[in-house]
Amino acid sequence: MTGLKRLSPPQSRKVNSLVKRECCNCDSGNCILLDDGEECVCPQLISYSLLCKWFLTAVLPIDKLLYAELFKTEDKKRCTECGAFFASKSNSVKYCPDCRKRITRRQAAERMRKKRTLVTQ
Repeated sequence: MTGLKRLSPPQSRKVNSLVKRECCNCDSGNCILLDDGEECVCPQLISYSLLCKWFLTAVLPIDKLLYAELFKTEDKKRCTECGAFFASKSNSVKYCPDCRKRITRRQAAERMRKKRTLVTQ
């Protein structure tokens, strides 16, 4: 990565929640890696940029949508049903995980309904 990646306030809130929940080096808001005898606040929690290499390589890829948004990868797609963005590794995916379940059930119900009408005729 060249240069610092500036974060918008919503992105910064997502990054801060990821640091607090998932980063193994964050202990009560303090960075264990930077601890040299006295507590040091985690740089990700006090800046609007991506500073920590550990966070970039180990923690950020957990949130695929945020990762795709920050690094402009092609994994970010828009759901054709609700219009929300979601991360995907496949080219053929059209729906976000929330809509996919609902649409799959609806299509299965329609398929079974059609099958039952063909059998009874």
